[in-house]
Amino acid sequence: LFPGAFNCCTKISDEIPKGILRRVERFEIQKAHGLCHLEAVILYIENKKFCVSPRIRKVKNLMKKMKHKTHRRKLHVRKQRRTRITKKKKTEK
Repeated sequence: LFPGAFNCCTKISDEIPKGILRRVERFEIQKAHGLCHLEAVILYIENKKFCVSPRIRKVKNLMKKMKHKTHRRKLHVRKQRRTRITKKKKTEK
């Protein structure tokens, strides 16, 4: 009946381990209005959701850092080297 009701956090955690914070891919902020009656930050990690309090200092710092990131690189991916293009010299006849 209410599609938004299933996306709300009903319980929030006041603590979160650093290991989980390091693996966060993205986050959403849930405001307390309508069907969602709690203020929360929803952290997404490998298709899992964690609902935490927005008042945790570690979470605030994470949101500031991730706010400016447009793309999060995968860990342990090696960049390819750029090959240098050299111009061939014209030979005189």
